[in-house]
Amino acid sequence: MTENSQQPTAPETELPTQYTPADVEGPLYERWVERGYFEADAKSDKEPFTVVIPPPNVTGSLHLGHAFEHTLIDSLTRRKRMQGYETLWQPGMDHAGIATQNVVERELGKEGRSRHDLGREAFVERVWQWKAESGGQISGQMRRLGDGVAWSRERFTMDEGLSQAVQTIFKKLYDDELIYRAERIINWCPRCLTAISDIEVAYQDDDGELVSMTYGEGEDTIVVATTRAETMLGDTAVAVHPDDERYKHLVGKQIKLPLTERTIPVVADEHVDPSFGTGAVKVTPAHDPNDFEIGQRHDLPSIAVMDEHAVITVHGPFQGLDRLEARSAIVAALRAEGRIVAEKRPYVHSVGHCSRCRTTIEPRLSMQWWVKVGPLAQAAGDAVRDGKVKIHPQDMEKRYFDWVDNLHDWCISRQLWWGHRIPVWYGPNGETVCVGPDEQPPGTEAEGWHQDSDVLDTWFSSGLWPFSTLGWPEQTESLAKFYPNSVLVTGYDILFFWVARMMMFGLYAMDGTPPFHTIVLHGMVRDQNGKKMSKSFGNVVNPLDWMDKYGSDALRFTLARGANPGVDVPIGEDWVQAARNFANKIWNATRFALMNGATVEGPLPDAAELSATDRWILSRLNSVVAEVDALYEDYQFSKLSEALYHFAWDEVFDWYVELSKTTFMAGGPAAEASKRVLGEVLDVTLRLLHPIMPFVTETLWTTLTGGESVVVAEWPGDSGFRDAGAEQEIATLQSVITEVRRFRSDQGLQPGQRVPARLTLDGTPLAPHEPAIRQLLRLQPEGEGFSATAGLPVAGATVELDLSGVIDFEAERKRLSKDLAAAEKERAQANGKLGNEAFLGKAPEPVVEKIRARLAKAEQDIARITEQLAKLPSA
Repeated sequence: MTENSQQPTAPETELPTQYTPADVEGPLYERWVERGYFEADAKSDKEPFTVVIPPPNVTGSLHLGHAFEHTLIDSLTRRKRMQGYETLWQPGMDHAGIATQNVVERELGKEGRSRHDLGREAFVERVWQWKAESGGQISGQMRRLGDGVAWSRERFTMDEGLSQAVQTIFKKLYDDELIYRAERIINWCPRCLTAISDIEVAYQDDDGELVSMTYGEGEDTIVVATTRAETMLGDTAVAVHPDDERYKHLVGKQIKLPLTERTIPVVADEHVDPSFGTGAVKVTPAHDPNDFEIGQRHDLPSIAVMDEHAVITVHGPFQGLDRLEARSAIVAALRAEGRIVAEKRPYVHSVGHCSRCRTTIEPRLSMQWWVKVGPLAQAAGDAVRDGKVKIHPQDMEKRYFDWVDNLHDWCISRQLWWGHRIPVWYGPNGETVCVGPDEQPPGTEAEGWHQDSDVLDTWFSSGLWPFSTLGWPEQTESLAKFYPNSVLVTGYDILFFWVARMMMFGLYAMDGTPPFHTIVLHGMVRDQNGKKMSKSFGNVVNPLDWMDKYGSDALRFTLARGANPGVDVPIGEDWVQAARNFANKIWNATRFALMNGATVEGPLPDAAELSATDRWILSRLNSVVAEVDALYEDYQFSKLSEALYHFAWDEVFDWYVELSKTTFMAGGPAAEASKRVLGEVLDVTLRLLHPIMPFVTETLWTTLTGGESVVVAEWPGDSGFRDAGAEQEIATLQSVITEVRRFRSDQGLQPGQRVPARLTLDGTPLAPHEPAIRQLLRLQPEGEGFSATAGLPVAGATVELDLSGVIDFEAERKRLSKDLAAAEKERAQANGKLGNEAFLGKAPEPVVEKIRARLAKAEQDIARITEQLAKLPSA
């Protein structure tokens, strides 16, 4: 094994009898921060390991998704730090444009004011004031979780340096003709009065109505259907498939648009599905993204019929009505003209809503700023295809390619006041000037110049995160040292929205160098039944509650243990409780070891001086070190957590510690050797567990070793020591003890009840283990009058027990016979139902499955009880 990175000294303190996380976690974390363990030195000659925090919203608080993601990132970072890397976990927060503006606007609303009452400059100042006073509570919660981030480097997407980065890349993209302004269809929120990104649209099934109506007159009549009847006022065509024989006679004709004085053409377009509905669709280019594309292909006009509040603007009887009011009024007017041919209510269909205010989204033609993503997306795709960037798990690559290979131009402008204002100025004579970070505006307002009023999409600034946080566009030491990031750990749900944008911007701004080497995608945290956590479902969990109740280590271990790559993670409170029990087990075992003289001082004895038990545990320890290392490199958090759990609990605590008790009681050189081995095993096990369970391992490791901190201790290495013979010998010993324990349990003996026994171990590898076997199985020496009433041949040895006077065999036979009769009756009843064709024909499948399960259990019980009866001595 590797030696500790600090010189060990004798432990100075004793451990309390119980582990109380609340007494340990806060002070430990502050000590780590004060000592600078989490800081990163750009001047270091160590190999860098860099990872950024997916910046949480400044309005947010720690939820289970954050806790899950942060646990994985922190585990990776802590391990790399122990391995000797110069680690940087970059913290920071996102200004979250629309979410933050909504929060402050609600605060103003309580005062009876709006942002327009304050004006833009005063409102933005009010947001900064809110941010200083109330924003960023998540930072304190990250400390509770144990996040080892470099707090001195904390960044905010609206701070001065990042603002310079945003303006720099906007100017560069603009000059390279990759940013342009155009009128396109966007997602519009009539409540927030801004365009919003696709990720800010929450889709849900709504009860609506599907209305089928006739356009045209006489032979030129055609039926179309819609769930948004109000948009018909903006129709500029009806589209059919070019090969649809039903409508070939209409293609190219002008037909009457009801309720208006206009006629519109019938056009042929391959986008139309002739098998869906009537095979004819109304085309409203200003209010539907697909219709907009059809309109572009056929040079159709785009008629906007609603303003930014979703109020009808078309002159006529519907002008001034809200879109929903207009919908009902228009359907009524069509019905009065006899044009409604079918109405389906309710018609359940998926409808987009603003994720912030839940208002129904309105697709709307609007003048916006766009990024021409074609060449940027091509580079982002090629970086993965060429192997510059790895995606883990690999099967997520297809989803990545499906996205970047089919990207539409990106709308980056938002009609908000909080955010990075678009650095474009318009002049009195139609001039348009993009201003760089070191340039002055081309003129004043008095001279007729004004800046674009929109701000940039939040994803625009967060897309620069891997390099803007390191000082770009300045060529800083940090940028040279820590870019590109080693790994990005994030949810698959933002693969398209954040990850793809970072890839595009990183490759573009950093001369073709991708922002990270590896993208590790994890799933979403769900409740214990696999259901999405939602306030409406009432299953949302505040991770702070579980940390208060069970400790941060317990929550972290639970989350890591469920983290299979790219797969959603179900979590329940009982799992966190089980992880708390694991932390307590580690605590109690280490306390026992310290009380019995376990030590890390001096070298390990030579293998020839060690017992088979000592050699077994050291062999297993090295195997686990190698296994855990391999699983970390493959980002298999669940598997490595399981490996550590079962090694620590099952092998170290339940077997090695118990087997060592006999050695300790005997004393002598063997005991001293085992104390050193036990110290070594605990030292290494605590270091292996530290990245996932930092608090309890820090307390135990420093007490055990006298070292400064496990945070900066050396990560264990595999010494290569293996002893297959010792492993086989202890496996045989375990099988004997397990089998006799099972027999004792079957006979109804209490765990602590002592029984006279004769052990025949001569000629087997178990002979040296007789004291341990007797101790663990509560077996007394034979003594006078010993009479073997039961014998168990196990692994070449024989264990004979004298149960006379311990068990009333007749009473036990009667009890087991009664249980056997009950099990046989249960089997007969189940067989009777399963053999009844009439029952099987009517019973639901779950009921039949339940009876099959009853039958299987009854048969298992019969086999078990029959075996127990056979083992009882004859009368």
